[in-house]
Amino acid sequence: MSAALDTAARDTTARLAVIAPDLVAPFRDALPRAAATVGRRLAGALYRENIGDARERYAGVGRRHAFDRLEVDKIDDPAADLLPPGLPGAAGLAEELTNATVNLAIALARPQPPSPGDDPDGRALSYERIAVDGHNLHPCGRTRLGWDTADTLRHDVEAGTTTVAFVAVHPDLFVGDRLDLADLYAGAPGGDHVMPVHQWQRDTVLRHRYADLYRAGLIRDLDGTIDAAPTAAVRTLLLPTGHDGRRRYLKLSLDIQVTSTRRSISTASTRNGPAISAVLHRLLADEPRVVLLAETAGSAMSAGAGRDGSAILRDGVDRHLAPGEIAIPGGGLTAGDTLDRLVPPGPGNALHFVGEYARLLLPPVLGLAARHGIALEAHLQNCLPTFVDGRPHRIVFRDFAGLRLYLPRLAPENRPALWPGSVVATDDVDVMRAKLGYTALQAHLGEIVVRLTRSHDLDEDDAWRAVRSALDEAYEPLLTDPATTDAARADHGALTARTVPHKALVRMRLAGDGDQYVPVQNPLHGP
Repeated sequence: MSAALDTAARDTTARLAVIAPDLVAPFRDALPRAAATVGRRLAGALYRENIGDARERYAGVGRRHAFDRLEVDKIDDPAADLLPPGLPGAAGLAEELTNATVNLAIALARPQPPSPGDDPDGRALSYERIAVDGHNLHPCGRTRLGWDTADTLRHDVEAGTTTVAFVAVHPDLFVGDRLDLADLYAGAPGGDHVMPVHQWQRDTVLRHRYADLYRAGLIRDLDGTIDAAPTAAVRTLLLPTGHDGRRRYLKLSLDIQVTSTRRSISTASTRNGPAISAVLHRLLADEPRVVLLAETAGSAMSAGAGRDGSAILRDGVDRHLAPGEIAIPGGGLTAGDTLDRLVPPGPGNALHFVGEYARLLLPPVLGLAARHGIALEAHLQNCLPTFVDGRPHRIVFRDFAGLRLYLPRLAPENRPALWPGSVVATDDVDVMRAKLGYTALQAHLGEIVVRLTRSHDLDEDDAWRAVRSALDEAYEPLLTDPATTDAARADHGALTARTVPHKALVRMRLAGDGDQYVPVQNPLHGP
């Protein structure tokens, strides 16, 4: 164990001994597994992104998969010790890796929280909680920089519940839609300029960072709270069933670092979400196998506080599902034994599943890009495939803050009124394609394929041939339509090129911010 991890582990153990003594022994027992998990993911990322001597160090080690993915079976050294010496930005990343290791060990040590409900959204969250390790590729999947041990125990996914608090802001500070939850939830205060906030955010960030606005009476804490269940996204909370019988999600600013980003929310996201939702619903209205969880309202604070008090209200999946239809978040689909229970044993069954699943996921995302220049961020975390009798049935998309709009391809009548400076808009087609290819093909389908190669002895080359067949089929109507022929041909060529851009998760952390991509070998390459 490295000195930094040893210190962090001793500090956490001492804190647990005071506030949760029953977790001390399980935490210690879980620490080696947590360190190995974070180390394996870092080793794979160093190899994939060709950082330092990783290609030489891991030559002949572990299992290699598509898109230059390496799965190392065993890592003995703590993740921070794997970083090449003298690497710019390594000190900051080492801190994040240590934090991720400790928090993963806490998560592994904790018992599963009570069921969030037997309704469709409650069941979906139960599946999501299975993915304890966090992001399937990011070594910092359990980073929680900004929280101490008590905060983690109180507010993280394994806590089961957290609290939505409320503030009232002066009209001059209020930007966006009225988010009045009083008509839906007992305990929620009403009013035109009442804003829901994560309790930790209110008590730790707003009260201190904006003490002058509090003193001036421009922000006031309000009585009344709502208990809600944190999802894997941590800042997105599943609200209880409202008085109208429906469940909703509330995405709230949370100024801690999870994976690559501090999870506050820009004013742009709160204003763009409802507008983009409306456009997507219109453009995908004729897609019977697609469900969109609309972002129905969003609000933020102005005067420099925009990122810290933001909120976005999102529909639940409950009213969209038919009897017998089950929604499983992508992160839960590839975790635990979920796929084992969906896919009968044997490589033939796994191959059939991959083909069926690709034919569900790819047509809407490829068509939306070719027809309208919109690349959904269709990674596992943003998708909830639904199943009927174990077969892929429909695909639910949620959270549109990370998509990309390639404006030259998006007709003026379909352009949402974006907040000035919004990062979702681009004039670079390669930005749109990189978003599409990385999320849907590499992070999403790639994880399913890797998972089935382990559990069902699926031949990976066969699996990618099945995906390529589904991709070609999805493009057939686009290539024969004069309105989309050129765009479809160009997109198809980019997605089947010899190399494709892969999001460089570690290089991004070393640099500090901004998307970065590296080229990786493409299993879909061919004529």
